[in-house]
Amino acid sequence: MPSNRSVSDAPILQFTNCRILRDHQLQREDLWVRDGRILDPEKLFFDEQGSADRRVDCEGSIIAPGFIDVQINGGFGVDFSQPSDKVAEGVSDVSKKILQHGVTSFCPTLVSSPPDVYHKVLPQIKVSDGGPHGAGVLGCHLEGPFINVDKNGAHQEKFIRTFGRGGVEELMEVYGSLDNISIVTLAPELDNSPAVVAELASRGITVSLGHSKANLTQAEEAVQQGATFITHLFNAMLPFHHRDPGIVGLLTSDQIPAGRTVYYGMIADGVHTNPAALRIAHRAHAAGLVLVTDAIMAMGLTAQRTTLGLGQQDIDIQGLHVYVAGTNTLSGSVATMDMCVRHLRQAAGCSVEEALEAASLHPAQLLGITRRKGTLDFGSDADLVLLNNNLDIQATYIAGEEVWRKAS
Repeated sequence: MPSNRSVSDAPILQFTNCRILRDHQLQREDLWVRDGRILDPEKLFFDEQGSADRRVDCEGSIIAPGFIDVQINGGFGVDFSQPSDKVAEGVSDVSKKILQHGVTSFCPTLVSSPPDVYHKVLPQIKVSDGGPHGAGVLGCHLEGPFINVDKNGAHQEKFIRTFGRGGVEELMEVYGSLDNISIVTLAPELDNSPAVVAELASRGITVSLGHSKANLTQAEEAVQQGATFITHLFNAMLPFHHRDPGIVGLLTSDQIPAGRTVYYGMIADGVHTNPAALRIAHRAHAAGLVLVTDAIMAMGLTAQRTTLGLGQQDIDIQGLHVYVAGTNTLSGSVATMDMCVRHLRQAAGCSVEEALEAASLHPAQLLGITRRKGTLDFGSDADLVLLNNNLDIQATYIAGEEVWRKAS
């Protein structure tokens, strides 16, 4: 029967001989794509009498949604917190090179910086769709400077701020604008923090709790005001204590508003978190685990030991360990997202599906973009990765177009 393209004349792509991640399971089905979106094959067959124009033999590969990194400070020699007139070029360079690691969307992240850095850098980073040019930009993640100076980690103390009496006004003064901002990390124990959390949440900006000495009650109050994320769980916060588990206690809190999920970032690089702690978090609240790289400019570089920068801070890289220069304070990572997926799978002993969803579905849920990203549901953007059984990336697609493939 001839094809009736009443909906679109765009070519139809069929992925065959694959296992696709859908509804939390790997299913032996073909995947159909048209106009950059996942097609419902039943509607294609029965309503349009359509068929594929081109087929891709996946040779038994896994197809998963493209990975989403909501905390990445840079990579490949680029630091997003460095003010210059070439910020957009740096973001573009990173967006192109992370395709090989399965990342199809990301949030460029800035560490605590002086106001003039935000005013210079942020206008140059625009929300954009992904494509052959690189991964899409979902908006910036501003990690600080409204954090607790006692838990500053690699953030320079001289740039850390409080909200003072200004609250939201002071936040706007520092950042200059909230345009193209997706996530703000702050310490909920700061004075006037509740009003700031509520205001950011009302604007659709994800509020994350981190670099903080908050107790559990303060953390719960922030969630009740609209906070939904925890920045790099266990790192730069009070350690778990049985009488007051602090921010970590949100994973099992009974004070979370009905219908709300608290998500938490994990740097699963084998350095930032002991595998036992990773297992504890996963077993306590698997549905909230969001893999992040927290990668710095050294990610993707070949030097095993070198001194580079993170924002206005010198850092020292020794293999997979990154420190504030001259100290033993961890400062970001050199991990890639595909490395984190593999490490989570091995360290937590979780299923392949769970490991892949921690890098795709969960960050999309966190940002409220699951209608477009993070799933292979019908109508979703055809951002996807092909992986072998070891979870090595074989190819990356954005909007149904191949943007990277591993050399034979």
